[in-house]
Amino acid sequence: MQANITEKWGKKPFLISGPCSAETNEQVFETARRLHQTGKIDLFRAGIWKPRTRPGSFEGVGEIGFEWLKNAKENFNLPITVEVATPTQVEIALKYEVDAIWIGARTTVNPFSIQALADTLSGIDIPIFIKNPVNPDLELWVGAIERFAKSGIHHIGLIHRGFSSYGDMVYRNTPMWHLAIEMRRRFPDLLLIGDPSHICGRRDILKDVAQTAIDLNFDGLMIESHINPDEALSDAKQQITPEEYEKLINSIRWRQSETEVESFTSSVSTMRDAINQIDDQLLKLLSERMKIAETIGNFKKENNITILQTNRWNHILERAIAIGTEMNLSKEFIIRYLEAVHLESINHQYKVMEGE
Repeated sequence: MQANITEKWGKKPFLISGPCSAETNEQVFETARRLHQTGKIDLFRAGIWKPRTRPGSFEGVGEIGFEWLKNAKENFNLPITVEVATPTQVEIALKYEVDAIWIGARTTVNPFSIQALADTLSGIDIPIFIKNPVNPDLELWVGAIERFAKSGIHHIGLIHRGFSSYGDMVYRNTPMWHLAIEMRRRFPDLLLIGDPSHICGRRDILKDVAQTAIDLNFDGLMIESHINPDEALSDAKQQITPEEYEKLINSIRWRQSETEVESFTSSVSTMRDAINQIDDQLLKLLSERMKIAETIGNFKKENNITILQTNRWNHILERAIAIGTEMNLSKEFIIRYLEAVHLESINHQYKVMEGE
C-alpha cells in the first residue's frame, strides 16, 4: 500500500482525515467507512499513542489500535498513518505495515528524539510527515527534515499545525503563517499540509483557516474527523463528523498556483516590477535611517547615554500605529516591522558604542 501514497505524493489537494485517537474498533471502522464514502481522502489517520501534557488524560489505546486500523485499511482500501515518538513505536508501526508516519510537534522540538527516530528508520524508505515544533523555531523544523533525509527518507511532507503563543484567545495554536511561508520558500519541493484542527482547537473557524492555507498554496489539509465528536476521548472540540468534513472540503475554493493566461501574467509582471522598485526605495530609505541611527549612537557614546531609550521607543510605536492604521496597515504588521527596524538600529548603535 505504500506505493499508493508515493504515487499520490504530487496530487493536489492531498487530503488526510480520521479521528484524533483510535478509541474502539467500531469507532475506527465507522469513521473510515464514512470518510471513504466521501471520496475525498488520501490517507486515514488515527492516534495510537497520545502525548498528553499532564498524566491522567487519555493517552491512547496502544498496540491493539493497529488491528483496528488494519481492518479499516483492508475493507476500504485506505492507506493509514499514525504518530510515532520513540524507536519502539516506530518498530511497532512498521510491524503493522502502516503506509506513512507523522512526527508530532512535541517530538520535533527535541533533536535527540528526532535523531533516534531517524536512526531507527535508516534504510527504510517510508513516507514521513513532520509537524512544526511547538515553539516558533524554524531551525528545529529544518533540522528534523535534514536528519530524516540523511537516513534515506525520500518522501518527506511538512504539516503546519500552528505554534504555542501565550495569551492568544482565538486559536489553540497561533498560525504564524509567515513561518510556514518561509518553510515553503526554503523547501519548495516538499509537500506542505495545513492542519486547521490543531490551529483552531474549535470547529467554528476550521473553514476560514483551511481556506487561508489553500490560498497560501498549501498542498493539502489534515482535518480530524470522528463519528461522534462531542464524545471523543481527546480533542473533542476540534473534530467534525465525516459528513461535516465532506461539506468543508466541498466549500473550499481550490486555487491554481500558476496560469498561462497571457493577460494575467502580463499584468502581474508589470505590477511585480513596480513592487521591486518600491522595495528598492524602501531599502535605500532604511539604509539612510541606519546612518542617522549611527550618528545618534556617536552622540550617546560621547555623552555616556544608554542605547535603549524606552520613552522614545514608545513614542515611535504609538505614532507609527496611529499613522499606519489610517493608511490601511494593520497594527500587528506595524509592530512587527518596527520591532525589526528598531533591533537593527540598536545593532548599528551598539557597534558605534563599542568602537567597531
